Amino acid sequence: MPLALGGLALVDSASFGTLLIPLWLLLVPGRLRPARVLLYLGTIVAFYFAVGLAIMAGANVLRADLERFLAATPVIWVQFLLGAGLLIGSFLIDTKKAGAEPGRITVWRARAMGVSGAGPAGPGAAALGGAAVPGTVRDTSMLPLMALALTAAGIELASMLPYLAGITLITGANVGWAASAGLLAAYCLVMVLPALLALAARLFAAGAVEPLLQRLSGWLSKNAAETTAWIVGIIGFLLARDAALKLSLFDGFLS
Repeated sequence: MPLALGGLALVDSASFGTLLIPLWLLLVPGRLRPARVLLYLGTIVAFYFAVGLAIMAGANVLRADLERFLAATPVIWVQFLLGAGLLIGSFLIDTKKAGAEPGRITVWRARAMGVSGAGPAGPGAAALGGAAVPGTVRDTSMLPLMALALTAAGIELASMLPYLAGITLITGANVGWAASAGLLAAYCLVMVLPALLALAARLFAAGAVEPLLQRLSGWLSKNAAETTAWIVGIIGFLLARDAALKLSLFDGFLS
């Protein structure tokens, strides 16, 4: 079971909230503030650990009620309309306009990392794809970064099937509450392990990873909106398709 849980956790580690956003934060030009990245990852771990404990605690009690609720016809119609709305909305995202203005994204990232961007650009900033090196601390509040972590985790929770499968494995093992909590904590830590390794590489081998970070920064700046549109569209399609099958909307066309 530990090997199975480790494999599931590594699959979850490649998600938007556990890897892409941390990599994006590592691309901030100038001096990196590792405490901010660790705070983000710590918030992710704490959120998933708390949600996992709640699911395990209520798995046997609430599972039947939850299944009946999700199987109700009005709920399925809401799912269908939500999926259709996301699918249609994905075509309305202005990818060209968003990709032409990467400066706003850079400024928001600098604010999330608690630094300003008024200083002149240096060689390190150029290598990391930034136009200016953040200098003095601009905002010491950690709340925006924690809110970003909670938002990303909350959005992804419903789509992180490996995490739910891991919880099912843990609850089905009947190893006791303490051991189950320990396995869940280990799972959550493995989820952020690739991001932690990327942070270590950024801190101790910046020269070696700068070319990769530069290419990644350019790709994110050019394709962030388009990638978001694809993700929104795929999620919408899957939700609408699942609801349509439950409602037997396509039976007339297939018969």
